[in-house]
Amino acid sequence: MPRPAPRLYLATPAVEDPASLVATLPGLLSAADIAAVLLRLKQTDQRGTISRIKAVAPMVQGSGAALLLDGQLLDGRLELIARGGADGAHLSGIAALEQALPSLKPDRIAGVGGLATRHDSMTAGEFGADYVLFGEIDAEGRRPSHEAIAERLAWWAELFEPPCVGYAATREEVAEFVAAGADFVLVDDLVWADPRGAAAALADIAQATQEAYAAAMTRADAVQG
Repeated sequence: MPRPAPRLYLATPAVEDPASLVATLPGLLSAADIAAVLLRLKQTDQRGTISRIKAVAPMVQGSGAALLLDGQLLDGRLELIARGGADGAHLSGIAALEQALPSLKPDRIAGVGGLATRHDSMTAGEFGADYVLFGEIDAEGRRPSHEAIAERLAWWAELFEPPCVGYAATREEVAEFVAAGADFVLVDDLVWADPRGAAAALADIAQATQEAYAAAMTRADAVQG
């Protein structure tokens, strides 16, 4: 069976007041097929954090997308997910995933990045991660080459069941990661820093995704004869 068309995963900037984000979300969520939104917030007290999550959650979930919280925002406070009405969390590394799983499963999403090795990736899958992310920027500002990210995505997509996500920093990487087999493509600054505006950027990224997927399916059909 052909694999489903990849969907987009939109990560927000680290916002302090979500009012402007909430105002722009309807246009963004209608500009492309967005499966999930990763909410990044600047740190504040627990009550303020919960209020900010609650301000964003209905808009995202009403569009059919899932709202996930960034693990750095949680900082071990997993209760914020349920109290804010979010759908799950994106965690960094095996230790954080293992710590969070008892609180998240089976009702909420546990995604994970920060997987430096293939062994880490396989361990995350064995633990029950709902997706694995490859290619994000680490704490030192470093990132694998796009060739290395594509290779890891292709390896995972061929051998494992849980979805894989490619973090794309350019439009060309979006197409490359879709061709490699990514189930989802995560975008952040590629959208928010676009001078045309975030909605126009998302529409363009969605087009790149569709074109790359169609080309990959054409190649697959040709190989199968």
